[in-house]
Amino acid sequence: MEKYRFTLGSMLVVLVACETQQVVQEPLHEQHAVMPDIRPAVTEPDVVVPGVQTEREKIIADTLFEGLQALDDDRLMTPLDNNAHARFQRVLAMDPGNEIALDGLNRIVERYVELSEESSRRGLFANAEASLENARIVNDKHPALLEAWIALELERTTDDLFFTLDDAEFSRRSAGAQLQLADIATKAKEIDAFVLITAPNDELARWIFLEMRSALNGYRLRGNIELARQISIRLRMPED
Repeated sequence: MEKYRFTLGSMLVVLVACETQQVVQEPLHEQHAVMPDIRPAVTEPDVVVPGVQTEREKIIADTLFEGLQALDDDRLMTPLDNNAHARFQRVLAMDPGNEIALDGLNRIVERYVELSEESSRRGLFANAEASLENARIVNDKHPALLEAWIALELERTTDDLFFTLDDAEFSRRSAGAQLQLADIATKAKEIDAFVLITAPNDELARWIFLEMRSALNGYRLRGNIELARQISIRLRMPED
């Protein structure tokens, strides 16, 4: 019994001591008011769907296609409302650095130079000059222009003979066309000229050459053939 009393008494002492002990609280830290982070609203960017053209891109693509078609059809600066030059200029107004449009303008110049050379070879010097003037309007700084003007002036001073022929008569290979070829062949023999024949297709050009050669009774006629829209013959004078 004494043992239990001692234990109970000890527990009472501990309980009293706990009740009389002051509880030490940690000092409260000073709290500061936290301002919310207020940021301006961010506007969401326009959603661009990959592979889907904008309206501007579609207009540019369609106009380039029309310009390239006109270029292939030799609609370089005419007709007024449907030509390659106008189409490429429209694209450049929307996109000044567009490489396809810039290349298209250069190709227009180069085509006009080709047309000038074709006209010059047939003795159509006014047509040749008009082509170069159109090229100058498109790009007067194109490097091919100076050389083309020099070549045209040299052609103007030549003593070569030029014959512009009737396309319909020669396409039918009429008797009148045969007689005209015989006369030209005789002239070529007299001056020992080199014959340059231009025609829309190889078959017609070869027929012209064979008709001229057959009219000369074995004379060795020298010549060359070039394809062009208009039929013509040029007799190149022999070089001194």
